Amino acid sequence: MTEVAPKGPAIEVENLVKRFGDFTAVDHISFQVERGTIIGFLGPNGAGKSTTIRMLCGLLSPSEGRAFVSGIDVAKDPETVREHIGYMSQKFSLYGDLTVMENLRFFGGIYRVPKTILPERIRFAVTMAGLEGREDFLVSTLAGGWKQRLALGCAILHRPPILFLDEPTSGVDPESRRRFWDLIHSLSEDGVTIVVSTHYMDEAEYCNTIALINRGRLLALESPTALKKRKLGGDLLSIECQDIGKAISLLEGQPGILDIAAFGNAVHLLVDPAKVSAGDLESRLTTAGIPVDRIGLIEPSIDDIFVRMVGENSPQGGAG
Repeated sequence: MTEVAPKGPAIEVENLVKRFGDFTAVDHISFQVERGTIIGFLGPNGAGKSTTIRMLCGLLSPSEGRAFVSGIDVAKDPETVREHIGYMSQKFSLYGDLTVMENLRFFGGIYRVPKTILPERIRFAVTMAGLEGREDFLVSTLAGGWKQRLALGCAILHRPPILFLDEPTSGVDPESRRRFWDLIHSLSEDGVTIVVSTHYMDEAEYCNTIALINRGRLLALESPTALKKRKLGGDLLSIECQDIGKAISLLEGQPGILDIAAFGNAVHLLVDPAKVSAGDLESRLTTAGIPVDRIGLIEPSIDDIFVRMVGENSPQGGAG
C-alpha cells in the first residue's frame, strides 16, 4: 500500500515555463493529473518532456508559473516534494560497481526507509524485478531489462504516492518494455499516480491520459481513445510500395494531398477525398514506375495525430 495522500489532484500545473538563456524549453503549459492515473508525456527528443518532469520533481526551478505536487509548491518547497515522490531517470541511476542488494540498501537509506521495514521493502523490490537469486550480482553485469526493473524497485522503496519515470524504456528490448508496463499498471492499480515520458508513440495505448508535447508546448491532453477520434480534416490512406522515398517526393505538394509522411514500410497520406482518390494515387505512382503493393483507407494512429498536430503548430505551418 502507498502512503496516505491529501485530497485533490496529485499534480496541478499552471502556465509553467522554463527558459535556459534565450531558449524556452517549456512554454506555458497547464494541466492536472488525478490520483491513481497514468499520464504519458509523448513527444520527440528535445520536446520538453524531461525538463517538465525535473521541474515537477523539484530538480529544476521554474522560470514562470506554478506547479503543485501532492499539494506542495515545487518552487517554494522542493525538498518536501522529493519526500513524496519516486523518480527514475532514463539512465536508471544505479551504481554498476555495487550488487543488486547493495543498490537497494543504498537507496533505502537515501529515501530514509525505517530499518525495521527495509528488509520487507527490499524483498518486494527483488520479487517485483524478478531478481530472486541475483541479489549478489553486480549491476554492471545485468541486462538492460533487469536494470530497468531494479531501478523501478529502488524508486518505490519508500512507497511514494507519485512516481515520475523519465524515458524509462529507452534502449531496452520490446519484451522488457512490455513487462515494465505490466509493473507500471500494477502500481497504478495500487493507487500510485504515475507520470511517464516516452518518445515511443505505441506506449500511449498504455496510459490513461496522453500529453502530446512538442517544442515545449502542450498540443493535446486527452485519453488515447479520444485522441484517435479526432478529425484530421480528410481521409487517411496508407500506401505500401517499392520506393517510399520516391513516392513521397512524387506526391508531396500535389493537389488534394494535405499531409504525407513515412510510417515504417508504408506512406501515410492525409487527402481531401473531393480532390483525390486511392485510385488516382495508385495511377500516379504506377505511371511514374513505382509499383504499389497495397493502398487503402486506415484509422489514424497516435503517430498520425501527432504528426498532424505538430504540422499545424509549427512556425512554418508544415509537418515535421
